This record gives sequence, structure tokens and C-alpha cells, in this order.
Amino acid sequence: MEVEILFFAVGIFAVAKKRLQRTARPERLQCFGEGHAQEIEKGKIHFISLWKIFGIRVTSYEFDSELNSNKQKAKYVNTLTHKKILITGGAGFIGSNLCEELLNLGGIVTCLDNFSTGKKENLDSFKNHPNFTLIEGDIRDLETCRQACENQDFVLHEAALGSVPRSIHDPITSNAVNVSGFLNMLVAARDSGIKKFVYAASSSTYGDSETLPKVENQIGKPLSPYAVTKYVNELYADVFKKTYDFNSIGLRYFNVFGRRQDPNGAYAAVIPKFVMQLMNRESPIINGNGEYSRDFTYIDNIILINLLALTSENPAAENQVYNAAFGERTTLNDLTKYLKKYLSEFDSEIANVEIKYGDYRKGDVPHSLASIEKARELLNYNPKFSMKDGLKEAVKWYWENLK
Repeated sequence: MEVEILFFAVGIFAVAKKRLQRTARPERLQCFGEGHAQEIEKGKIHFISLWKIFGIRVTSYEFDSELNSNKQKAKYVNTLTHKKILITGGAGFIGSNLCEELLNLGGIVTCLDNFSTGKKENLDSFKNHPNFTLIEGDIRDLETCRQACENQDFVLHEAALGSVPRSIHDPITSNAVNVSGFLNMLVAARDSGIKKFVYAASSSTYGDSETLPKVENQIGKPLSPYAVTKYVNELYADVFKKTYDFNSIGLRYFNVFGRRQDPNGAYAAVIPKFVMQLMNRESPIINGNGEYSRDFTYIDNIILINLLALTSENPAAENQVYNAAFGERTTLNDLTKYLKKYLSEFDSEIANVEIKYGDYRKGDVPHSLASIEKARELLNYNPKFSMKDGLKEAVKWYWENLK
């Protein structure tokens, strides 16, 4: 009997392996066993341990084939075509990418932005689309929020004043936009009967918690005014469910990067800032010794989790907060190494640019690594781009568009 089961298990594995070779895309293989993840540069397949039979671990295989990808896209199209979707902060880095994707999926998109940090050029590729409307306005004004929410089906709330240093420099304005503006949007969405409200939360909510990986229900004390504002958003969302039965989903973004992210200004994010400096053969300055680490997350993974949140039909997925990340951490030293390597393909002199080091920055969390198991389970979130894969795409975009 034991021998028969052994051959049966081996047979299943052989069939699965052949199917993988025929159908899987050559991106990566991610194994989930014994609570750990390991990335291997092969075809993509997910291993989920189920049980042991006579010492043999039996495994289920989920193939990320083009067929499954097309089925998922068809679901997005069926759910979002002709739906009216308001995107606050739609001229920003993340918001503009969401606008473009939802227009491509047949949505009727309205962008609300005051252009304090968003840029009109981010809208250039779709501003003349027949299903796109721009409202120039501020979420700190309740009436503007009400007008924007009128007759909408869904809301993606991306508008905020980001940046930990900005919030330390000017906590009043950060609070006004991120807290009062968020409350205005909740009220306007509730009163307009919005069916889906998905908002940008933040990994900064984990504060001084040293636990790794970061799990949604284990947070610490905030380390900056910005972190306070984003945590208050989650509290308000929870209260609106309990008090008004208004549903929402929060996505805790982890160091998002990619096309259209602004490399300029005092509060520029580290990746676009370093990319521009290296392209100009200038030395990037790392805060601290470079061993702080982040779960850098490519923009296409963020688009994916927003689409999943918008189209989810799982009641258990509502009124939750999810980590929006890849689930892999990279030190700043390694980040600059990868940037120099990928940029050197365009300009070999970049390999010789010196990296400099400065003081640690106030309010910075030392390490950040997300657990994405909750999003996997409830939203079926399987991010497609590792940090390295996304970095290659981002570097290519910056070189072609900003050089």
C-alpha cells in the first residue's frame, strides 16, 4: 500500500512538472512550505503544503498561466466596464497609473486632484479619453468631495500628503489633508451610496514595532505625524462600518515605486531620487549606514491589489486592512548596487559613481517587510513583480522619459 501511494504521488509531481513547462511564464517560482518563501528564477508556480502521507509531503499546484491571467482580466472588464470610478489624487504617481489602467478596462474615470503634489503631465496619455473627467479640487472642502462622489459607483482614495519628513516639517497641513480630507471623503461617499471604497493606508502604521514580517493586526506606536494620520484613517474607516454600516478596504502600501514617480523636490522618494542622481553621475547620499531595509513594491503590484479589492465578491474581504507589498526586503546598500548595475547598461560610467552616507533621518522605521498572506487568502493577491523585476522596468522608464 505504501509503495502504491509513493508511485501515485511521484506520478502527480511528474504530470504537474510537465504542465508547468508547457504553461507557466518564465518569471519566477515561489515556494511556500514550512512557513517560508523562496524565490527561484524559473517558471512561476505556487507550492502550498497540505499534508504528509507516509513521510511524503503532498502538494497542490496553482499555475499562473496566460489562461488564468486572461480569465482574471475578463473578470475585471466584466465588473468595471461602464462603472463610474472616482480616483482622488488621480494626478499623482499611483493615482495616475490607476486612472490609466481602469480606463483600459472600460471604466468611466473621474480624477479629483488639487495638483499640490500631482502633476498634469501624468494625465497626458489619457486626458483626452472620452471616459475621463478631471475635477480640480481639494479634499479638504466637503462640498467638493460631495460633488465628486455624486453618481459614482466606486472610490479609490489615493489623495494624501505623503512623506515622513514633510509631516515632521508641517504636521498641521499633513493632518488637514490626510485626516480631515479623508473624513470628508468618507462622509461624501457614505451619503452618495458608494458601493466600494478602497483607500491608501500606509506601512508607516507599524511604527516602532520590531516584529518581522509585518502582520496586519500587530502594530506599534507611530514614529511620525504622517504615520499618525494614516492610522487615524484606519480607525475612521472602522468606525464608519460600526456606526453607519459603510464598507471599505484599506491597503497599507509598502514603499511603492515605478513609472511617473517624481524624482524631484525635497520630499522625493528614494528610488526615483537615486535614479536621477546616478543618471547625472552624481553621488546618492544614503541616510545612515545603508543597512535599513524596505519592502520595495513595484507599481504594477499595487495596481493589481487595487483591482482585486474593487472586484472582490468575498464578503470576508470587506472592512479589512491589507499589506500591499511583494513580501521581500532589500537594504539601501543593495538597492544602490542594483540601481548602478541596471543603469550601467545605459551608461557604463554610472558603475563608477561613489555612494555617500549621511545622518539617520528622524521618523524612519529601521526595517520593513510585509506578510502578504492575508491578502493572498482573502483577495487572491499574488504579486507579479519582484523588487528586481520592477526595478529593471522602472529604470528603463526613467531612462526613456527623463534622461
